[in-house]
Amino acid sequence: MLIDASTIDGRRKGACLFCQEYFMDLYLLAELKTISLKVTTVCMQKPPPDFRTNFEATHPPILIDNGLAILENEKIERHIMKSVPGGYNLFVQDKEVATLIENLYSKLKLMLVKKDENKNNALLVHLQKINDHLAARGTRFLTGDTMCCFDCELMPRLQHIRVAGKYFVDFDIPKHLTALWRYMYHMYQLDAFTQSCPADQDIINHYKLQQMLKMKKHEELETPTFTTSIPVDLNEQ
Repeated sequence: MLIDASTIDGRRKGACLFCQEYFMDLYLLAELKTISLKVTTVCMQKPPPDFRTNFEATHPPILIDNGLAILENEKIERHIMKSVPGGYNLFVQDKEVATLIENLYSKLKLMLVKKDENKNNALLVHLQKINDHLAARGTRFLTGDTMCCFDCELMPRLQHIRVAGKYFVDFDIPKHLTALWRYMYHMYQLDAFTQSCPADQDIINHYKLQQMLKMKKHEELETPTFTTSIPVDLNEQ
């Protein structure tokens, strides 16, 4: 699989949400030993010559399976579900959960651009609904006690909300959303998330580029940091 490289150093994992989502899907299958997985980062600012030859200006994620290249997000999803061993089990059907997590990312982007209280509140209401769903189900993940495609979609978005929201508009996921924090705690324990997760600096730079903001001097020399701690004591809940 080819994923976006960091826009800071051009080598480590970048902050593309779709790249992380499919990386997580495939990592889970690799853990079950149904597939072998190799992930390569591609710097789109200076793509290697063979990448241009094969894919022109196509952006990752790009899935390569036995020499077949799948280039579009929907086609990658369909291929994992229908053609990758074990993939079918990841793609559970749950209309309630699908509706619950859609548009979450658009609310983050609006908050970062508009920077007003109403956009914060819209995101908070959405997070509260996800929290309430998790509390009502009482399961470790969105649809049960094993991960599925919806978790691979939601958790990278929650990480972007946490890191970029704090950096740009001082937004914090409220501590009283304990079911949501418990969910994030479980995700932080999983290799599928930690191995695919971009550094905080890459998430922040992803949005700096969207907002045409300049990188700090020598940012590429900073040691990458990863926010994976939990600000609440779940044992007290």
